[in-house]
Amino acid sequence: MLGVLSRRLGDFDRAEEALSDALAEALARWPGEGVPERPAGWLVTTGWRKALDRLRRDAVGREKLARLAIEPPPEPGVDDRLATIFGCCHPALTESSRVALTLSAASGLSTAEIAAAFIVPVPTMAQRLTRAKRQLRERGVRFEAPQPHEYPDRLPAVLSVIYLVFNEGYLSSSRSAQRRELAREGVELARQLAGLLPGEPEAAGLAALLELHQARAAARFDSWGRIVLLDQQDRRRWDRPAIERAALRLRAAVRLGRTGPYQLQAGIAALHALAPSYADTDWTDVRALYDRLYAVDPSPVVLLNRAVATRFALGPAPALAEVEAVGDRLAGYHLWHAARADLLAALDRPAEALTAAERALELATNPAERELMSRRVGELRRR
Repeated sequence: MLGVLSRRLGDFDRAEEALSDALAEALARWPGEGVPERPAGWLVTTGWRKALDRLRRDAVGREKLARLAIEPPPEPGVDDRLATIFGCCHPALTESSRVALTLSAASGLSTAEIAAAFIVPVPTMAQRLTRAKRQLRERGVRFEAPQPHEYPDRLPAVLSVIYLVFNEGYLSSSRSAQRRELAREGVELARQLAGLLPGEPEAAGLAALLELHQARAAARFDSWGRIVLLDQQDRRRWDRPAIERAALRLRAAVRLGRTGPYQLQAGIAALHALAPSYADTDWTDVRALYDRLYAVDPSPVVLLNRAVATRFALGPAPALAEVEAVGDRLAGYHLWHAARADLLAALDRPAEALTAAERALELATNPAERELMSRRVGELRRR
């Protein structure tokens, strides 16, 4: 909704004001009148009218009003969301700012949710969003969809946005354990992007990656909403036809000859999805793909994930050494402490494992992850 209004008004701040006015009116009217059949469309239309009212009340606004089409924008859909994402990823901004701003405008994620996705404090993310909007305003940048020839420059940020949208839905950082509609939207946006840019292997790689994850979504939580780890999932509940389709998409992308991080991540996901069991996973190949991924995306999180493969390919001691090596960069990341706890337990160092697991629990924000880590802490305390 914010993205629709921003693109139509060409001004992010005015769009935020308009949507805020529309939400205030909804809170006043909906309790008595009932929620409209299409609430998103109602909010867009009401926000548009509120924006026009504001423009009529000031001189600069009246000049802008003369350049705008008066009819209200259509109800937002997936097509519009993708256009909004491209419009937000303006080269005037750094890539991290583009991604953060787009998550706010196109997907409606809160500042706290975006901060969790970037693993930064909430005040830091709030400042980043404010700075990004100010930069666009000071440079006179219109908030609008780019022309097709501008797509390549904006594609890396667009891919990042769609990936983070999916992740937020797949394992939400909010109070909801799983926001399935947001995950489905991420998959649909990735598929649409792959269709829009058939010659871009990373667009197809991202679509394959999200499809592979989504294909096993039904087995990731139990009936109580608790996380089920990969080694304990009932693989009979995985969507095998979807896995096969995603694998075919990935093979077609790889044949284009420009391997990137999303194709490599999809390759890792495919090795897990196609393995007959957790024990039969080709951990050597998984680890090799993580090495290739680190070469193009030198992130400490990639090394942390590789350590999981190292545990099964080479043993827990080498894996722990890999985890310890990135501790200075991931000390505030709950999954670093969780991985360390598991490896210390595997090496029969229960006291150290308990300390690490307790720290992981302290840092976790997602309810489902906290429940999982709480169980782990309980197990270690009973040892």
